[in-house]
Amino acid sequence: TNIMHSVVRTAQLGELVILGRLECDALCKEKTLHRVLRNVNSQLLVVRPDLNMAAFEDVTDQEMKSGKGMHFKIHYYKTTTPSAGMPVAFSIQVEDKSYYMCCEKECGKMTVRFREGEVPREIPGESNIIFFKKTFTSCCSRAFKFEYSLEQGMFLAFEKEGYLRKLILKKLSREDEVDETMKISF
Repeated sequence: TNIMHSVVRTAQLGELVILGRLECDALCKEKTLHRVLRNVNSQLLVVRPDLNMAAFEDVTDQEMKSGKGMHFKIHYYKTTTPSAGMPVAFSIQVEDKSYYMCCEKECGKMTVRFREGEVPREIPGESNIIFFKKTFTSCCSRAFKFEYSLEQGMFLAFEKEGYLRKLILKKLSREDEVDETMKISF
């Protein structure tokens, strides 16, 4: 019985270890910051859910005070792999609705979208709402780039389309490349 007790005890401990590891792997929300996001031209990221798009725009002080679609919540998650960057998710309140940023494949191309809903407190596995916040360059500690968690080398950036600078996902051709369209500051 002593041997049997020991085997059962080890099995229970083994189970606890596995459960403990699973718990650590889930991303758990740690803190939330309220920020506006600016590009290299000091334009603010503005979300327009009615048009299903987000773009960097020149914004007057008056427009900023009203803050429609400009004031983001940046949700920070605890991480077990800090070298990948800090896992974050973005959400925004427009009128009386909450929207979260995500990436979806449309016509074979990854697209940034804002979907109605809340950012979860815990994310058990991979998620299309998580981005890794990384310092833009070693000399710019106040500027960042955000790598899409499900596709290494894909970053939030802007692309000129007519007079718009639309928020997109963009592939970095080399790891050491500095692409100003990916530079985002708070």
